[in-house]
Amino acid sequence: MTAQASATASADDVASAQAQHKKNVEISKGLILSRLGSLKPKIAIILGSGLGGLGDKVQSAVKIPYKDLPGFPIPTIIGHSGELIAGKLNGVDVIALKGRKHFYETNDPYPLKTMIRTMKAVGVETLFVSNAAGSLRADIGVSQLMLITDHINYMAVNPLIGANDDDFGPRFPPMTDAWDPALRAKLKDAAKKTGVKLHEGVYIAFRGPTFETPAEIRMAITMGAQAVGMSSVPDCIIARHCGLKVVGCSLITNMGAGLSDEKLSHAHTLEMAARGAADFEKLVAEFVRLI
Repeated sequence: MTAQASATASADDVASAQAQHKKNVEISKGLILSRLGSLKPKIAIILGSGLGGLGDKVQSAVKIPYKDLPGFPIPTIIGHSGELIAGKLNGVDVIALKGRKHFYETNDPYPLKTMIRTMKAVGVETLFVSNAAGSLRADIGVSQLMLITDHINYMAVNPLIGANDDDFGPRFPPMTDAWDPALRAKLKDAAKKTGVKLHEGVYIAFRGPTFETPAEIRMAITMGAQAVGMSSVPDCIIARHCGLKVVGCSLITNMGAGLSDEKLSHAHTLEMAARGAADFEKLVAEFVRLI
């Protein structure tokens, strides 16, 4: 095959992938809207590792497995069940998304794009992103919550790399207020009203799946981060690209490598997440009421 023919084939592959993606969003949108009935959710909540219990608090729940929604991610990690739950949380119409596809599971950004862009298509305006994370500061303890004020993308990947999907957003989306200041203020109000201790800080994302080395943790601290994890940054980028407002928090499940004598593992992450889940659920329930 000549270089020109190869380039043409590559361009055709990109166009085909984008067309299939748009089709998946439209089909998934139709399937979800057909199940929502009178529900008109304006907020969707991505539930991170060990935080899926919030989905069980949604009342009058409509449940749709991701596998029934074309193009949605099929998570492979324990703690991410892969289910969309629509209903009422604290009297407010919401969509809870139990699980995501991490970039240590795949090189394909389309499953995460499909999930988030479908939320925009069904009328969602705000994406609440949550995750389990490691603390980089001694005063932000295990099982406590940290509001994400900004992020550092240290994943060596961006979900918008490649040809831009012009139907969804601009080629160069700004990220100055990626984590919406007004919504962050509302989340702090919710923390005060519920008595939940809520720290603030910058979240740095590594791709994983290895936990960071002590040297990498020292680097992240020097760079100005307060928590570290393997998700949420791609979610935020995709959401901002398509015009969703973003807010979110990390549930601290461990100290960063070298900052304590903890033995890091995914099982440890889930165990520590369970200890802080009640405060997370209380905080989010009050937040959705406030907005």
